[in-house]
Amino acid sequence: MDNHFLKSSFREKLIEHLFIGEMLKLSWKGGSCSIEVAKPEVDNQGYDLILEHEDVIRHVQLKTAHRNAKTAKQKVHLALNKKPSGCVIWIYFNEETLELGPFLFFGADPKQPLPCIEGMRVAKHTKANAQGIKNERPEIREIPKGQFLKLATAEDLYAKLFCY
Repeated sequence: MDNHFLKSSFREKLIEHLFIGEMLKLSWKGGSCSIEVAKPEVDNQGYDLILEHEDVIRHVQLKTAHRNAKTAKQKVHLALNKKPSGCVIWIYFNEETLELGPFLFFGADPKQPLPCIEGMRVAKHTKANAQGIKNERPEIREIPKGQFLKLATAEDLYAKLFCY
């Protein structure tokens, strides 16, 4: 039984909690203990988490993949462009130990908006309709892996998220 396939929802939530734990730990170690974490009640604005540290608010879309995954792009909602300091964090993890890292980051410096994604390729539904056509998803864009910044550690990511 391959739990990574059969229990993917469980794994996704686990990786999210491990990530939040890393961010809280780094806030603790830095002495501020001031990071706040919030989650939207409804998932229709392109983000999974809100991370706030001092005067920086990050609306974060989380994506995950095991370290050997071949995924070449991620789908992101246009609404994330309208959020302050919106960003996408693509978390790689070890399949056996669930150790996090490296991290891929798509976004801008703190207090800056997400780089414009409107001109990027429009995503399509993964399943075809009755006529065999995979319809476009006009509010979703595909961001190629090459547009992401690679960060080796959670510390590097924390600095990218919150330090000017």
